[in-house]
Amino acid sequence: MSTEPETTEETGPGTPKTPQAQGTPTAGDAAGSALAGDGGAERADDGETGEPTRGPAGAAGVPEAEAGDTGSGSAQAASEDAGKPGMSEAEAELAAQRVERERIERRKAEKKGPVESGAKLSGKAADLLAAVRAVEGGGRPPSTVSAKPARSTSEPAPAAAPVRPAPAPEPARPAPAPVAVGPSPRTVDDVRRVLAEGGAPEALARQAAVALGEGAGEVLREDPWQLLRTPGVRPEQADGFARALLGAGCGPDDERRGRAVTVWLLEQAALAGHTALELPALTAALAKQGVPDPDAAVRSTLAEGEALVFRDALEEPGAPAAPEEDEEEERPVRVLVALERYALAEESLADGLARLVASPSQDAEDAWAAVVAGVSGGAAELARAVAGHGLVLHTGGEASRAEPAALLAAARDAGLRALAVCHTPDGRERLAALPGRPGAGVGGAAGQGPSAEAGAGGGALAGQDPTAGARADIGTVAGLLTGAEGSGRDADGALELDLLIVLDAPQLDVETAAMLVESLPDGARLVLSGDPALLWSAGPGRVFADLLAARVCPQVASRTPDPGPIGELVSGIGIGELNQVEAPGKEVVIVPVRDAGEAVHRTVQLVADSVPRAFGVPAEQTVVITPGHGGAAGTRALNSALKERLNPGPGRFGGFDPGDRVAYSPAPGRALPGTVVKADAEGLHLSCAGAPVVVPRERVEGCVRHGWALTAHQAVGGRWPAAIVVLPGDAVQALNRPWVYTAFGRGERHLSVVHGAEQALPRAVTDIPAKPRTTRLGTLLRTQSQNG
Repeated sequence: MSTEPETTEETGPGTPKTPQAQGTPTAGDAAGSALAGDGGAERADDGETGEPTRGPAGAAGVPEAEAGDTGSGSAQAASEDAGKPGMSEAEAELAAQRVERERIERRKAEKKGPVESGAKLSGKAADLLAAVRAVEGGGRPPSTVSAKPARSTSEPAPAAAPVRPAPAPEPARPAPAPVAVGPSPRTVDDVRRVLAEGGAPEALARQAAVALGEGAGEVLREDPWQLLRTPGVRPEQADGFARALLGAGCGPDDERRGRAVTVWLLEQAALAGHTALELPALTAALAKQGVPDPDAAVRSTLAEGEALVFRDALEEPGAPAAPEEDEEEERPVRVLVALERYALAEESLADGLARLVASPSQDAEDAWAAVVAGVSGGAAELARAVAGHGLVLHTGGEASRAEPAALLAAARDAGLRALAVCHTPDGRERLAALPGRPGAGVGGAAGQGPSAEAGAGGGALAGQDPTAGARADIGTVAGLLTGAEGSGRDADGALELDLLIVLDAPQLDVETAAMLVESLPDGARLVLSGDPALLWSAGPGRVFADLLAARVCPQVASRTPDPGPIGELVSGIGIGELNQVEAPGKEVVIVPVRDAGEAVHRTVQLVADSVPRAFGVPAEQTVVITPGHGGAAGTRALNSALKERLNPGPGRFGGFDPGDRVAYSPAPGRALPGTVVKADAEGLHLSCAGAPVVVPRERVEGCVRHGWALTAHQAVGGRWPAAIVVLPGDAVQALNRPWVYTAFGRGERHLSVVHGAEQALPRAVTDIPAKPRTTRLGTLLRTQSQNG
């Protein structure tokens, strides 16, 4: 199948893919994403997949909007709004994130100004830095940028800071009063009129208003290419819109187009997991998009403050610093361009982690001694590390979760304020059900897996779990950040915690991790625990992997293996070996198929008949995992076939009927499993993680999918009694070791592999590691360690 990739990791920087142009009016007739996966797949509706937007194109070639407010450019409300009645789940989370970002910015502002960098740069890097500094000084940027690769002739500068000066410190102030969330109706109407003038679908109005903020209509009229900030819009579509508005004044060499396409490419890179792009990769991608002078486009973007430029020394982790006498020796650097939000998050995260490493609390020594004495085995090793350090990394598979669970229980018994958070509601329930945990059994007996409406993908949101208040010691990452879970915050906004344990740490993107770390008070201890072999986060960054590589804190590796044939199989995959395992109880079954049609037929047969009959696992406790949404055996085809067999109906509300299993995406990168309850004038009523959710009618198409079949990114963080992994022959490009490891590990008692990929499966396990991501966190951490 021409499978749409489930995650935009598929293409890394420097390897752009450009599909055939679709009517782009610019020079070079360039079209498509240079950095998105699988032929330039567009911004995903669920933040994970490369699925293009749906709906007919308008006169300007702009697609109909994906329903739902997933824009990231609008100002959100204050923290009080997170629990405001009538607010959507996405708005509540975004409101809480805005407050945390303000805290991060205030904290950064209190620090010294940025370190001067680039003093001995030459070539393109020096010209880019000079351009920005010239604009800051009131002058004009230089007119050219050298095409030579940047190299440094001196010691690498300490972690290159954004070239713009830090804002003045702000005094502490109380949280603002609740304000309206989202654009005003007047702004949306203004945008709708401008879109109509340009021949673009008016359905894009709200998303464009969210992305551009108040005054969005006038912004679009003055710079039509700002439409690219709307999720799902591509350069060739924005070109058509601009041509309709500007007429003869529209051209491929328009400076506004160059800036907008540069920002769009950086956003596409973020969807692929990168927090920054190397300058050569960015300029090459701009050329493929028909920008005549990529260097000038980058200079203009930097001069307008829409992106930041950095230079990072190219050094191996752990390499000794160069002696002073070698200062004049040329040393290679890489020049990186990043959007401010990700640069700020990465630097704030590095600063916060350094703060935790440098200042573990010396108080409560007796309590920590009691914690160490209260556990044994692997948990004791972890407890000793945490007692003496502010930041500790813990690695291991599913069975290793018992070690941080024991640490949590011992810490609370010793009187410490301790909390553990997971990526998903199902992860929280599995943690609560571990033996010896307070509240064990709340989520059902251990090993029973998620129910039909609790499982993978995405943490709980405010008000989505009525039982959360009874378990003050565990929660979800999203619930903690929105204030729905946890023990609250002090007068300064810091979490009232002595110990925070974050499980499923590989799923932390850089912005979420920064908000968590910045929320911790001085002296608190942080444990990041997870399986490094799993798929990385759906959002940008690779926080856990960068921390492991930087070696700036203790690392405790669990020696507790995952049990049974499935555990043995998955453990081998983690080290690059696809082994045959003994499965006397048919815990692992391979089902060979010849084509995608047979794969769909056998999958339905397994879910509806074979697995319930042989293992007593009902269909609602079985998950189907496939590499992508599109194609003959993607999630859409499988869900259609499974619905017809398990819950047939006319699809009375946007294709859904009561009883349908669904995956609801309240925000990009989040997927909550649920069940359709009913539909009425308010919208589609779901039950997600045991709580009611109402999805407005206009958001259903963009935010709700059928959920019998999921992608691996949607399933990560959850486990089911039975898992069926579908590998059709035409999905081989999506396979790599982390994908196979993640998908095969979702079943607790049984795993069926519907296998049509032949030798592509063992090749993926042995030869294809995770796609690389360009990030700055490792460099920042190493620089801080060397300077500390």
